[in-house]
This record gives sequence, structure tokens and C-alpha cells, in this order.
Amino acid sequence: MAPPLGDIAHLGHVQLLTPDLDRSVWFFTEILGMTENGRSGDSVWLRTWDDYEHHSLTLVAHSTSGVRRTALRTSSEEALNRRVKALQEAGHAGEWVEDEPGIGPLYVTRDPDGHEVALYWESEWYQAPEHLRPGLKNQPQAKPGHGVGVRRLDHVNYLAASVLPNAEFTEHLLGARPTEQIQLDGGRISARWLTFTDKSYDIVYTEDWTGSNGRLHHIAFATDTREDILRAADLCLDRGVFIETGPHKHAIQQTFFLYVYEPGGNRIELCNPLTRLVLAPDWPLITWTEAERAKGQAWGLKTIASFHTHGTPPTE
Repeated sequence: MAPPLGDIAHLGHVQLLTPDLDRSVWFFTEILGMTENGRSGDSVWLRTWDDYEHHSLTLVAHSTSGVRRTALRTSSEEALNRRVKALQEAGHAGEWVEDEPGIGPLYVTRDPDGHEVALYWESEWYQAPEHLRPGLKNQPQAKPGHGVGVRRLDHVNYLAASVLPNAEFTEHLLGARPTEQIQLDGGRISARWLTFTDKSYDIVYTEDWTGSNGRLHHIAFATDTREDILRAADLCLDRGVFIETGPHKHAIQQTFFLYVYEPGGNRIELCNPLTRLVLAPDWPLITWTEAERAKGQAWGLKTIASFHTHGTPPTE
């Protein structure tokens, strides 16, 4: 039986690997409008303007691309201890680390596919310096005057050799609710969307066509409006950032989106899902069939082949 919704408060931040750190920093700061909030060694910490924590994203210089760690903030210290106990009792060993600025102890474990997941409670609230101080006291930071101005880290879409064990790990041990899924004709679940909050999704698992473990499909940042996504497309066109597909609207979850590749090779989604919430406590799991999924997006161009084949790190 799944634990009650609420032990995980929200998606905290992600560590993204890049073989071109300088260009990746340029993309996230100049194109997306994020703020650099420190660096040390091979790591650079970045934040969105509406995030109350120290950072929303860590870029880590590496020989290849991909995701290293996804951090989830719990709703209390007691909730953190409950989730750690549940993970340990289920055989998901982990370790306590303190290796991120502005964040207290993290319990680092892995999902069945090998993606690194960290849980934490203690978090330092961001205090904007004078030049980034907002006009309203209930806003952490002034809106950026350049780039897209992404508002928050919205979700992570993992690739997994097998979707169901990972989705059930997230549901039964972390307390997420599944909201939508794709079921193939043979009965196999090829994708599932899960939420920790009243958003329609925070974590997604999608079947990896290569059968590999621990890869990333994309991370997504939410914008204020659909017009911001149209502006993002123009900025990427002008500045030579590869646009994979969009702007279109997904049928599943109804998200308005644009997919691009940041210079390190990772797929980044810009999305505007802010108006769609899952408020019903008894929300039914929506299942899409293989035939329904084959119809592609709600509107816009058909889904392109690379959307199903590109992941990071790349495989042979």
C-alpha cells in the first residue's frame, strides 16, 4: 500500500552532466535566464527566479551527458526519516551525504533502474543580493531581464529499461500518485507519469528502446505563459540552439511544449502546464492505448523519430 501523499513536498533540484560546461552554463543563463549562484571545482549551481532554495540545477563537468542526481525535498524531518526507513526496509540501500551548498544531509539511494535519488529536509532559503532583489516581498528574486525567464524546474523524465518497477518504487516507497500511463497492446506499461503534489506530474518513466539503464529523456522548466515558449523558440533560432520539436501541445497531460538540446547534448523541455492541476484525491489513472498514442500530439506536427530514440548519455 502506498504511503500517504505528502511525505515528499516537491521536486528540489537536478544534477545534470555535461561535456561542455561553459557552453551549458551559457545556455541556462543567457537563453533560459537562470541565475548562477556559485561554483566549485567542476560544479556550477543555477537557480530559477521563483525558486526559494539555493539552486534548482547543478551542472557538472563530465566526459559525457546525462543525469546524476535528482533531489526531492520532504515535508518535514519526520517525513524524511519515514521515507528512509521505508527505503531501507525494502532493500534500497543508501548513504547520507552533505555535499551541496544550501542543503542539509541528503539520503542518496537509487531507483531500480539505477538513477540516483536523494531525499532531504534541511534547506537554506535564498536571500537575493541587492541587484536581484524583487519589488514584491513574497517573491524570492527579481525576474530576469534577459532570456526566457523560466520560473521553476518542473519535472524529470527518466528513460528506464523497465517502466513498471521504477514507477512502483516512486509510488509505493516515495508516495507519488500515478496520473497517466501508456499501455502497449501486449499489456506492458511503456510510460507512466507520477506526481507528489497537485501538479499533474513531477516524475516520468519512459521505456528506453535500447534496454539501457539509468539514462535521461529530458528535464523540464516551466514558463509563465505560452508566449514565453514562442519567445524561447525565437531565441534558440537566433542563437544557434538546436530545436528538436515544437512548439506543440501534448495529448498526454496537455502540456504546451518546446524541446531543445542544450550544448552538452541533454534534451531540455520548456513547458507551460501551470493551469492544469490534479486536485481530486481519487484521481483515476488515465491509460492511453498504443493506437491512441500513435496519433501523436494533441495538435502541431507529428512526433518525430528522435523523440523516441535520443537519450543521454548516448549509447552505441
